[in-house]
Amino acid sequence: MSEHSGSDLLLELYSEEIPARMQRRACDDLKRLMTAELKDAGLAFAGMDAYATPRRLTLVVTGLPAAQPDVHEERRGPRADAPDKAIAGFLASAGITRDQAEERDEKKGRFLYAVIDRPGRPTPEVVGEAVERIVRGFPWPKSMRWGTGSLRWVRPLHSILCLFDGRVVTCAVDGIEAGDTTAGHPFLAPEPIRVGGVQDYVDRLAQARVILDPAERRAAIADAARDLAEARGLALVDDPGLLDEVAGLVEWPVALLGDFDPAFLDLPGEVLTASMRTHQKYFALQDPKTGALAPHFVVIANKVAADGGAAIKAGNERVLAARLSDARFFWDQDRKTPLAARLPALKAITFHDKLGTLAERVERMTALAERLAVEVVGPQMLGAASDGFVDQVRQAARLAKADLVTEMVGEFPELQGLMGRYYAAAEGLPAPVAHAIEQHYAPKGPDDRCPTDPVAVCVALAEKLDTLVGFFGIDEKPTGSKDPFALRRAALGVIRLIVENRLRLSLVALVGAHAGRLLDGDRAAIAAVETDIPAFFADRLTVQQRAKGVRHDLIDAVFALGGEDDLVRLLARVDALQRFVETDDGANLLAGYKRAANILKIEEKKDGRPAPGEAHLTLLKEPAEKHLYDKLTDATAQAEAAVAREDYADAMGALAQLRAPIDAFFDQVTVNAGDPAVRANRLALLARIRQAAHTVADFSRIEG
Repeated sequence: MSEHSGSDLLLELYSEEIPARMQRRACDDLKRLMTAELKDAGLAFAGMDAYATPRRLTLVVTGLPAAQPDVHEERRGPRADAPDKAIAGFLASAGITRDQAEERDEKKGRFLYAVIDRPGRPTPEVVGEAVERIVRGFPWPKSMRWGTGSLRWVRPLHSILCLFDGRVVTCAVDGIEAGDTTAGHPFLAPEPIRVGGVQDYVDRLAQARVILDPAERRAAIADAARDLAEARGLALVDDPGLLDEVAGLVEWPVALLGDFDPAFLDLPGEVLTASMRTHQKYFALQDPKTGALAPHFVVIANKVAADGGAAIKAGNERVLAARLSDARFFWDQDRKTPLAARLPALKAITFHDKLGTLAERVERMTALAERLAVEVVGPQMLGAASDGFVDQVRQAARLAKADLVTEMVGEFPELQGLMGRYYAAAEGLPAPVAHAIEQHYAPKGPDDRCPTDPVAVCVALAEKLDTLVGFFGIDEKPTGSKDPFALRRAALGVIRLIVENRLRLSLVALVGAHAGRLLDGDRAAIAAVETDIPAFFADRLTVQQRAKGVRHDLIDAVFALGGEDDLVRLLARVDALQRFVETDDGANLLAGYKRAANILKIEEKKDGRPAPGEAHLTLLKEPAEKHLYDKLTDATAQAEAAVAREDYADAMGALAQLRAPIDAFFDQVTVNAGDPAVRANRLALLARIRQAAHTVADFSRIEG
């Protein structure tokens, strides 16, 4: 424990088993709620940590003062001769009587004052009330009410331990009074434990076979499982999610190594690991040299058995054998029916009540995948869209969802797509088709592998675009933090597929065409989709690129020009812009642009109209403005030509030539000349600076 002044608060809420998936959030919520309570009470603290085991939530707050600070407050009220109603309202708000109010003379008359001196309450009193509010209002995702009280908790709450500076804090919730006792491991040390403070609590729990810190339990599980594996010359299959879950299921982890029949190794490896992981929470093992799965597993028990775990091991081996036998049955039965023969079953599954069945979704995906194959992916990735390629795309799209009605995916939904690949390969379908069936859900996140095979790219793009167009078309867009149909993930998937495969396409045209098919020609709905989805992509692209270190203002500057929905071209422009603004030429040009733009904004507002669109050579009086005019003409032509051939670095280089002429113009020329025509002409020159910069981006959106 770190050194600090003040006292410590220890709170434990002991209940029946808390689901592992809820524990981390519960710790965060407990910290958040107690932080808010202490802040509202004016109680500062040095540190706060929360811990969870399957049966307890624990909070430790360090460095709390013994009491709230005293409060001295003076409130000025109405005049002493104000109406009775006004005076009564002031007295009530201040919590004083008329005799307790002071009268003070001021320039504008005699006023009432309330002088309030309120001693700080002892911290235990404040904490006791806070604990009751926190427990009663705790935001469990799911909770239950039991007994005769009104309290709702994730599982029946048995006890509250609450100590401040080693002494019990008085509080009670539905008849459960806070005390100084807790319980150890339910099997290994079930007797009550009395504790006297934070460190004593941690030490006594450890003696009672409870590791309080989830991170310590996780490390202990990983180390024990790894040691068992290495003793047999094996390696643990990496599974951080399972490690987190198991750490939330045990308080005193004990690792045991079990075996299963090697004959099951002819099942797909993912089926074996899913059978072990999903239902039994076993860790799979593999040969470290080949990566092949081994006929062994590690199970984490929550007790130390007298027989060294032999009975636990044997029991788990029997259970896993039954699970694997079920998996073999699914595997054998599923392969008897070709994927194409399963398509009629998709007609009985509703995708969404406003978007039809899965069979209708597959029809839309297939049509969109074919279009992508013919117009985009085939020409750009293969040089031409051959009939064979289009046929494979069509077949993969039609069969992509067929494995959803197999027995294996019914048992293990996380294997959808993957099992489709296995079954397609078992049928002898072309390898690109089988691969596309598996990959059409990808990429599922920023770190997931992005498809690069042309057939898979077509089907994956079609799947995500159909999702986006469909749900935007029925006005089921994400709102705030809510995104029930994972549309943000779908959009990021589309972005990665396009950008990483450098596909040149118009999102607006593609989305509009698919919306026309899906929305039965409803022009208003189609127009809304054509507007909303590109804007949604712009937002997602900004988020994605910002995570990669790209400045959001530069993305805004390119988007602000409008009409750009080719993501590859857009990001090339952003990349060139970022490299340019980081140079001295870029920084100075940006400064000159902003100076010109600010003057224009002021003068255009004053004139009530935009600056003239073109400067006239005959009205240029000063050498500096003539030189700027010439350089603007040359630089704009060069920049436009470079943009046309998508050489944005050259476009920036052309604009960089304007740096010195702009500086000279502002040093040597007065924009607000006495002659109105000359003034207008000089404003037109400034407008041309703005126009030249906007060849590449809207420089007004760039910060700095």
